[in-house]
Amino acid sequence: MTEKEKQQAGELYNGGDKELTADRTNVKKLCMEYNSTTYNDFQKRDRLLTRIIALKGENTVIEPNFFCDYGYNIIIGDNFYANHNCVILDCAEVIFGDNVFIGPNCGFYTAGHPLDAESRNAGLEYAKPIKVGSNVWIGGGVSVMPGVTIGDGAVIGGGSVVVSDIPAGCVAVGNPCKPVHKIEKK
Repeated sequence: MTEKEKQQAGELYNGGDKELTADRTNVKKLCMEYNSTTYNDFQKRDRLLTRIIALKGENTVIEPNFFCDYGYNIIIGDNFYANHNCVILDCAEVIFGDNVFIGPNCGFYTAGHPLDAESRNAGLEYAKPIKVGSNVWIGGGVSVMPGVTIGDGAVIGGGSVVVSDIPAGCVAVGNPCKPVHKIEKK
């Protein structure tokens, strides 16, 4: 089994593997080009996003600067907006539903490292997928950790660190991020 196959299967893998390093290098070059594109060249930005991201829906806007590890593990629904400085470490799948709005300086981190120093120092790591439902609003400065699911219609308060699943239809805040109340329809 290759290191990439181990990665995709959720097993420990060597992140310094030549194939994975080449994949990261290729997408980081595309991200660099994306981030240096003239602000009003929307067509070029859209073409680059199509090359960077595995699947994106209609009306996808990601403000520069944007960084990801591979791109081929990112799936985005329709009407997606991410403000400046979005980081998606997509060593595993990161899936966003429709109508997702993300504030500036947010990160989605699927990568994790073993707790024991010997394995960690040997370059081993693992990845767990992240899923963000539809109609979700994520405030500025939020960090979403490996293996988290955020339910449909949730609102994540700015500065939160999401380390466990957040149910649908609630406001959640804090470090660690916890639901504080249900959202009432008006």
